[in-house]
Amino acid sequence: MFYQNFVKPLLFLKDAEAAHEAGVRLSNLASNSAFFSSLSKLLYNSSNKGLEQNIFGLHFPNPVGLAAGFDKNGVSPRAMQALGFGFVEVGSITAKPSKGNPKPRAFRLPADDSLINRMGLNNEGADAIISRLKNLNVDIPLGINIAKTNDIHIHGDAAVQDYLYSYECAQEVADYITVNISCPNTGEGKTFEDPDALRELLNALQISKKGRVPTLIKFSVDTDKTTLETLVEICEENGVSGYLATNTSSNRNGLKSSDSTINAIGNGGLSGKAIAQKSTEIVGWLHNMVGQTKPIIGVGGIDSVEEAIKKMEAGARLIQVYTGLIYQGPGLVKTIKTGLKEWDFPISEF
Repeated sequence: MFYQNFVKPLLFLKDAEAAHEAGVRLSNLASNSAFFSSLSKLLYNSSNKGLEQNIFGLHFPNPVGLAAGFDKNGVSPRAMQALGFGFVEVGSITAKPSKGNPKPRAFRLPADDSLINRMGLNNEGADAIISRLKNLNVDIPLGINIAKTNDIHIHGDAAVQDYLYSYECAQEVADYITVNISCPNTGEGKTFEDPDALRELLNALQISKKGRVPTLIKFSVDTDKTTLETLVEICEENGVSGYLATNTSSNRNGLKSSDSTINAIGNGGLSGKAIAQKSTEIVGWLHNMVGQTKPIIGVGGIDSVEEAIKKMEAGARLIQVYTGLIYQGPGLVKTIKTGLKEWDFPISEF
């Protein structure tokens, strides 16, 4: 209630990106302060008893993770552990540093408990971020989300090599790596969700090579079932360790926000409650395609225990939140964990 009644109104006086930056700075402060870390554990953390899982050979104390997008530069994993997360995914990181797209580039849709962003993969670049994470000391799995540098001049084979550079760098610190294939591949805007492009990328990454950390593929929420089947077949041929569903959407159908609001915002990826149902559907499709052979991380619109359970009933074994934190506050993690215990959370091993 403190977040809803006091913190959220103050944050929402700022534009979405400024509020996000304030949250990252606070997380960074908490990461480097024993006092704030202890306070976070006291207020928000809870027992993980009954929620532990072993997946990819990694121990997850609980299934609730922080999705990529919040911490692009790897400054807050210790703070996220103190808040009770069971794992953290940093990024997306790219081979070269990027300032991202012009501002404004992040927008709230309060009527839909959702966001639209066109951040443009702003991050400090793989070298700087991996160097920072080498000194990290956390007891929860650390995922690194990689994407292609936001530069239209990097395409074709150069785009593959761009991914490969980040992938090799991330091997040094990551417990698992997520390959974000929804990012532009060519000057024409094609992505690595194009089957031929994905096949070329995975051949270059050689994810089945001895010594590689577990590698997952993250799909867009706008992927149709037929295309998804083709992409999963390519992933399975290349020994992918698991899947994330889903990334953001370019679809604006069914929003409660006014047309004038949506038109004024323009392009960007839609996240939050507005994509929850479609995201869960894709988790179900993936589960039907791979069964119990590969773990699925469900992400997209999880802002309550109920939405978390829907993802898991559809086939997810781990879940991630981000936009839900903005609308519900950091107590969401503890709430979901408590609810999963009461639901009789299914333990899995892969």
